[in-house]
Amino acid sequence: MFAQLTAPGKRAPRLARAAGRLATRVTAILSLAWLAACADVAGGPAGGNAPSLGAGEAVPVALLVPSGSGSQTDEFVASSLENAARLAISDLNGAEIDLRVYPTAASPSGATSATVQAINDGAKIILGPLYAENANAAGVAAAGTGVNVLAFSNNADIAGGNVFILGPTFGNIANRLVSYGTSQGLDTYLVAHGDDLQGQVGRDAIVSAVNRFGGTVAAVQSYALTQADILAAAPGIAAAARSTGADAIFLTAGVNADLPIIATALPDNGLTPDIARYLGLTRWDAVPQALSLPGLQGGLFTLPNEATSSQFERHYSATYGESPHPVAGLAYDGIAAVGALAASGRSDALSRAALTQPQGFSGTQGIFRLLADGTTERGLAVASIQNSQVVILDPAPSSFGGFGF
Repeated sequence: MFAQLTAPGKRAPRLARAAGRLATRVTAILSLAWLAACADVAGGPAGGNAPSLGAGEAVPVALLVPSGSGSQTDEFVASSLENAARLAISDLNGAEIDLRVYPTAASPSGATSATVQAINDGAKIILGPLYAENANAAGVAAAGTGVNVLAFSNNADIAGGNVFILGPTFGNIANRLVSYGTSQGLDTYLVAHGDDLQGQVGRDAIVSAVNRFGGTVAAVQSYALTQADILAAAPGIAAAARSTGADAIFLTAGVNADLPIIATALPDNGLTPDIARYLGLTRWDAVPQALSLPGLQGGLFTLPNEATSSQFERHYSATYGESPHPVAGLAYDGIAAVGALAASGRSDALSRAALTQPQGFSGTQGIFRLLADGTTERGLAVASIQNSQVVILDPAPSSFGGFGF
């Protein structure tokens, strides 16, 4: 299983003790990616023709939320997702949404039942569920009906056919960073990753991105997720970087787990940022203390469009009197996309072809678009840490013209 928010897995307590208070205070947006991806499951089923929309009619949209599981966390997430969806509906122009909310009890069987009920009730599209195996179950249940599923997962293994994932992916981040890095003369990459599932998924995303943009993967080095194992692996990783002439070290490490250790151990073994520039798949700015880690100085990571992110959080807080859960914006984005398409007045506005329009949509974290493989590309900013401060080097794009895939 991928790690859940602020809980990087069974080995995390040892890393948390090693990293101290830094590891326990994380609420990074990119860490939320692994909340929504709970299982390594088969790819989604093939989709059919989308249900036709009637001119001037409200669009029936089913929202599948994880309520009913008995978990207070799931109940809060469910409430936050519904709130965000209703907030998006209130912000729409030119389209009406008939939102219908279905609990899944955070289980595949619950997701299947909710999907069947939603389709029987006339849903034209499904938003959610959250967890990957539940989203996969929803996609299977909707297969053959033409109803597409916009899931809140980030697990690319379930994407495809009638299932799109709205969650952030390592592939999106790696492509953005390698594209920018190669434009700045970074051509040879060493990949250093944890030996858990998150590290392996990150590794594959980095290798794919480097190959995509014409770079060279100099070496791939792994380490077990304990402080002792990371410290033991660091000399070998540093030696591999020097012997291969790598000019970039790409880390999968998270600030709530292995990043504080690896970003200190590698410079301690002579692999300083002036020898090779560090890049990271996770949010390095999650806690202020991370900004002083030796290996991160001058390094590269990504941020969403912070102006739109802050605007959404203020809008939500002003409306509901509390802060949204980090995944709430995905529900807003789903409604924003459906509303924009429905406003066109086309009867096939929710077909795969329409959903994957290249210009994309505007959402809570800036522009995004659904890709033919079922994943979502988001417009990201490239940031660096300079003098222990975050500096934006390349702002998030305002359109997809000439950018990305």
